[in-house]
Parts: sequence; structure tokens; C-alpha cells
Amino acid sequence: MYEKSIELLNTAIADELAAIHQYMYFHFRLDDLGYTPLAVMLKQTAIEEMQHAEMIAERILFLKGEVELVVGREVEKIHDAQEMLRKADALEQEAIAMYNRFAVECAANADSGTKKLFEDLVAAEEGHWDAFDRQSDNVKRFGESYLALQSFQGDASGPAE
Repeated sequence: MYEKSIELLNTAIADELAAIHQYMYFHFRLDDLGYTPLAVMLKQTAIEEMQHAEMIAERILFLKGEVELVVGREVEKIHDAQEMLRKADALEQEAIAMYNRFAVECAANADSGTKKLFEDLVAAEEGHWDAFDRQSDNVKRFGESYLALQSFQGDASGPAE
């Protein structure tokens, strides 16, 4: 009865796992560059994506399905902070569009519980998209020095001597 919902949920979990890997890669690279606040933001987003994956897995199990933990795509090795933000922005926009489509499909199949989960995921991904978009706008306006200056402000020990 819920085969289509389970299929959509497993597609969603693959997308979440891919996002987790991509955001953690960005976190490591940004931390290495000394862009601590942005690195922390990407790490926190990855953690939130892990929570999404958990909610999706719980729904699959509730529907008596099998959780498939297949990563949807390879991690892109991006080293430029602005490019990372563009990629993160694109990932969130793709997820929003996908979850909206999935919610409509679940509604058409009379699965209101999964529809609501997808709608909740849309709202969460819109929050991530907004945060990435704001940071990207700031980098565009102020340049990459914006990220370096943020790091000094966030570092209680001050700039290195």
C-alpha cells in the first residue's frame, strides 16, 4: 500500500546522506582555512540533515519498509568558500523542489503522514537555503575578507601573532 511512499522516502534519505557528506567536507575545508563561523554553520547544517535522515528512516520503518542507506552522489571537492556557498545553495533548492514534489505525490496516494513529513522538510531546507543565501550575499558584498574578519571576531583568543 505504501510502496511509492517508501520509494520516495528512500530517495530522500539518499539525498540527505549526500548533503551530510558534502556539508561535512565543506566544514573540514572551511575550518582549515580559518573560516570558523562558516565552518560551524556547515557542521550544524550537516547535523540537522542527519536528524532529517533519522526522521525519514523512522517513517520508512513505520510504513514497514526497508531503509536503504545509499548515498545519492559523490562529494564535490570545492576549495573556494564562495563556490561552497553556491553549491550548498543549489543543494537546498534542489531538496526544496524535490520534497515539494514528493509531498504532492504522497497526497495523491492518500499518505498524509508522509506528505506532512515532506512538508516539514521543505520548511527546514528553506531555513538552510536562507542561511546560505545570506552568507553568499555577504561574501559578494564584502569579499572573502568578510569570512576572515568573522573568524577573528569569533575567536576568543584574538588574531594569531
